[in-house]
Amino acid sequence: MEVHKKITIGVCVMEKKVKCGSEVFSAPMRQILDRLQAFGEFEVIHFGDKVILEDPVEKWPICDCLIAFYSSGYPLEKAESYATLRKPFLVNELEPQHLLHDRRKVYEQLEKYGIPVPRYALVNREVPYQELDYFIEEEDFVEVHGNRFWKPFVEKPVHGDDHSIMIYYPSSAGGGMKELFRKVGNRSSEFHPDVRRVRREGSYIYEEFMPTGGTDVKVYTVGPEYAHAEARKSPVVDGVVMRNPDGKEVRYPVLLTPNEKQMAREVCIAFRQAVCGFDLLRCEGRSYVCDVNGWSFVKNSYKYYDDAACVLRKMFLEAKAPHLSSAIPPILPWKVNEPVQPTEGLTRQGSGLGTFGQSEELRCVIAVMRHGDRTPKQKVKLKVTEEKLLNLMLKYNGGRPRAETKLKSAVQLQDLLDATRILVPRSRPGRESDSEAEDFEHAEKLRQVKAVLEEGGHFSGIYRKVQLKPLKWVKVTKSTGDEEERPVEALMVLKYGGVLTHAGRKQAEELGRYFRNNMYPGEGTGLLRLHSTYRHDLKIYSSDEGRVQMSAAAFAKGLLDLEGQLTPILVSLVSKDSSMLDGLDNASIEMEEAKARLNEIIKSGSKMIHSNGSSDCPWMADGVGLPPNASELLPKLVKLTKKVTEQVRQLAKDEDEDLAETNPYDVIPPYDQAKALGKTNIDVDRIAAGLPCGSEGFLLMYARWRKLERDLYNERKERFDITQIPDVYDSCKYDLLHNAHLNLEGLDELFKVAQLLADGVIPNEYGINPKQKLKIGSKIARRLLGKLLIDLRNTREEAISVAELKSSQDQVSKSTKTEKEDKDYPPKLFIKADDTRRSSTTSDISMDQDDDDDKETQYRLDPKYANVKTPERHVRTRLYFTSESHIHSLMNVLRYCNLDESLQGEDSLVCHSALERLYKTKELDYMSYIVLRMFENTAVALEDPKRFRIELTFSRGADLSPLEKNDSEASSLHQEHTLPIMGPERLQEVGSYLTLEKMEKMIRPFAMPAEDFPPPSTPAGFTGYFAKSASVLERLVNLWPFHKNANSNGK
Repeated sequence: MEVHKKITIGVCVMEKKVKCGSEVFSAPMRQILDRLQAFGEFEVIHFGDKVILEDPVEKWPICDCLIAFYSSGYPLEKAESYATLRKPFLVNELEPQHLLHDRRKVYEQLEKYGIPVPRYALVNREVPYQELDYFIEEEDFVEVHGNRFWKPFVEKPVHGDDHSIMIYYPSSAGGGMKELFRKVGNRSSEFHPDVRRVRREGSYIYEEFMPTGGTDVKVYTVGPEYAHAEARKSPVVDGVVMRNPDGKEVRYPVLLTPNEKQMAREVCIAFRQAVCGFDLLRCEGRSYVCDVNGWSFVKNSYKYYDDAACVLRKMFLEAKAPHLSSAIPPILPWKVNEPVQPTEGLTRQGSGLGTFGQSEELRCVIAVMRHGDRTPKQKVKLKVTEEKLLNLMLKYNGGRPRAETKLKSAVQLQDLLDATRILVPRSRPGRESDSEAEDFEHAEKLRQVKAVLEEGGHFSGIYRKVQLKPLKWVKVTKSTGDEEERPVEALMVLKYGGVLTHAGRKQAEELGRYFRNNMYPGEGTGLLRLHSTYRHDLKIYSSDEGRVQMSAAAFAKGLLDLEGQLTPILVSLVSKDSSMLDGLDNASIEMEEAKARLNEIIKSGSKMIHSNGSSDCPWMADGVGLPPNASELLPKLVKLTKKVTEQVRQLAKDEDEDLAETNPYDVIPPYDQAKALGKTNIDVDRIAAGLPCGSEGFLLMYARWRKLERDLYNERKERFDITQIPDVYDSCKYDLLHNAHLNLEGLDELFKVAQLLADGVIPNEYGINPKQKLKIGSKIARRLLGKLLIDLRNTREEAISVAELKSSQDQVSKSTKTEKEDKDYPPKLFIKADDTRRSSTTSDISMDQDDDDDKETQYRLDPKYANVKTPERHVRTRLYFTSESHIHSLMNVLRYCNLDESLQGEDSLVCHSALERLYKTKELDYMSYIVLRMFENTAVALEDPKRFRIELTFSRGADLSPLEKNDSEASSLHQEHTLPIMGPERLQEVGSYLTLEKMEKMIRPFAMPAEDFPPPSTPAGFTGYFAKSASVLERLVNLWPFHKNANSNGK
């Protein structure tokens, strides 16, 4: 009888794929075909290589439905003629498979169907190395037909089978190139720090680099109605493939957004491939397709095999036997002996930071951190009248005689170096008259500029910048008779130093590891699991400073257990927001007042110090922390500074004389800043040769000390400049840690004196008493405080929506458990997915960056497929890397917010014993941090204020005791040039309960309101750049210093 005739499925694919364990009869294909046969309605016919390659198509088996797809060596045209002859139902049509070999055609087809792709341009060459007039390559961008791509950009060969894809990084992030390739063992990419030029031997697609937060999404369709998606660690971060104990790459099933499901449907239709894999980039809340692979199956997912078999069965029956019911049987025929997959428990336990109840879950970790150990910050100022330098200024300021110029890119700095090399006199003249002394001084400063520019092997502009400001002009008559202005004198200011040291990189990485193991209770290495399963929503922000950006990248390396260089990590994971994390402009008047008052207090001795503090709250007094004998310590400071400077002068003089005779670099190669970017250990050869640590030569070391000596005390006016105290302390601390091998006499003693003074001066620069500290702190940290409140509020809204959804799902599942088991489920597999991502747009925040409608895409793990016990559990981490000013400011607002008139009578957020500890904490050193962790107590009602609790902790950062002690631990740390980081300390009493409601009430008066955060502004040539998967607010206002015309509103 006709009804019993089985539908035949022809499998016309190459066998060789079986042997290398990939698609075809590999596990997925076999699993799915076995399931199809288990239905009893199909017969599967395997063609085999011999038939496919040798037999004419007329002799090929006849079938109702055909599975055929290209792999290398496959005769696609032959399969097409078979399909024309026999007309079977094709799962994947054959003719469009030709498109998949050419990336140009793939993008063209995607665009034709309105599927978003990254911004791109084509460079087509007829012959290798053909010069093209429409293609321009500059240091930090390429331009194709006038379409400019700033680094980082991606370069892909046009041939789909060539997997050598390259990413080029900007010089401001350290430069270099990363090559992505098909997985080889444990690697999927390689970083080449010295490659800066693009390839020219073939045709390429250039496209914008999409920062995806370090995760890629692979989507697998089975027909237009079904798509399964998996996330894996992106090869662009460190190129190390994450594998599970069985050696398979770790991937996690994730939910697609409604928009992405529509894209999957359109990819299927555009390429007429029912079974189709493609790659999705999620960036700034939008998704883009960057590659279409054709036939692919998911590996190692029984749930997916079931779904795929059900969807294919429905497809085959509708095509060849529509009269048969395609309803799915109540129990799938192969379900009987399915192996049980092991599950992984996420245990919960208290951490050393403070225990919490059994019903409490961590929801949010917010940390604000200072950068790691750095070299002293330096500045050279000189007036220049040389024609070469004035012309250089005009060249880069658009020829405007009164406009100032900033030189930061490698090309600009090279120009300046070429000019100064010509201007620096060959020999040093002796000093005769006053005017000659001035010339000598000028020549010395030019020599210093030259030395700074030559430092480091090549320019990675992240650490040096030069400003040229015109001071005097003359009118000159042009040949046309018109008059024009020309500058004749300008002020040159060179800022350098402040570079993150090897120790700073090490500190930041170690601290990242500490956070990974201690800040996420019960997770252990589970933080990595949370992250890659999209249950960890991580964003990292940094200020504009190179040392801060690199600290953030090194911390991310430790936190997420990454390997390799910092440049790719920086570009993939760190967003820059200088308006939130840089600058003191809006508090400069108050800070000047504080410094003036500080000067008075020091000069008048200790009389005024304790005028308004009580013995119970000594921190309420003016100028607290200053040593009572400050005025006596100053002359001592000057004397010791002179002593150290003289010794360094001698070393520089000796070096200079040696330089004249031989080149010391014959033995020691020059210090290469780019290669040092990823290093966390000292340069042993330099130390052994008796040279200063890092990239500083003796000339620059002497310039650093000589400037301090001059600025600290003006002998003619007999005046001390107390603002120099922090810089003297900074230099001492640096040389004690990094240059102890130079045995500078008196440096230890100078350190002790400078420390006593700096411990009083630095905290008081941010306000002379608590009320002024609160005023200055709220001005400097206003935007950051606003952002922290938004983070906490978003987390609360999200937690509430998950809780509401969960309770409604529980009710639904109780009532419909039996009747709806498997009804019509394959085509509508993601029925609940849309609800799961109800984002915090339900809250009253009109302009929360995180949720500008489609921008806030809360990516989620797909609970149906994941081997995870608490799939809805979601942790938000926000890390803010900044400098000393913002750490002091934030701490001052947290501890003194209750002194504001509007909050009279409220207790401080910080308990009395912590206030006392902070009063005794002299310094918030490198890598000091403040952490807010928010916990949700799921045992109390949603509306109960006790539902959300905030825990505040802080660390003073680097522990200076090894510099003060002489024990064995101190000497081993000394050898490493690295100081350990102090552990976190509580800011609340044990057992106290700070609710989110109270926290918001206390901080709101000082925070920028959510609605004041500006909408995103995107500089030209920078569409969709840098801000991770969500956020208006978190759309960085002035993105990155990579390119010449970055606008910066908010500096």
